[in-house]
Amino acid sequence: MNCSNCKRDITEYSNFCYYCGTRQRVPSAGAPLVQKRLMRSVVDRKIAGVCGGVAEYFDVDSTIVRLLWVLACFVPFPVIPAILGYFIAWIVMPEAPVPVAPPVESQHTVQTA
Repeated sequence: MNCSNCKRDITEYSNFCYYCGTRQRVPSAGAPLVQKRLMRSVVDRKIAGVCGGVAEYFDVDSTIVRLLWVLACFVPFPVIPAILGYFIAWIVMPEAPVPVAPPVESQHTVQTA
C-alpha cells in the first residue's frame, strides 16, 4: 500500500503514514479475514504432526495438546477412540507445506599463496 500524500510504501491497512503522518483511507470492508487451515505440522512433529498442527491451529503450545491426547488415551473408556481419532486425523489432515528458508549468502574467500 502506498501513502496517498507522500507516495511511500507503508504496511497494508495502515491508518496513518509512518513517514508524513497523513491519515489513510481504509476500505469500508476492513482488513480481509485470514482463514486458518487445520494441517499436520512439518516442523513440530513427533509421529505424524497431528498434535503440532492442532496446536498451531489453536495458537497453543504443542506440549499441552500432546499431554491432553496422552491423558485421553489413559482414561479407561476413550482409549480406542483417542488412538483411532489420531490415526483418522493422520489420514484426513493435509500436510502443511515445508517452510522455505531464506537463501544464505555464501562468502567465498580467495586464498592466495
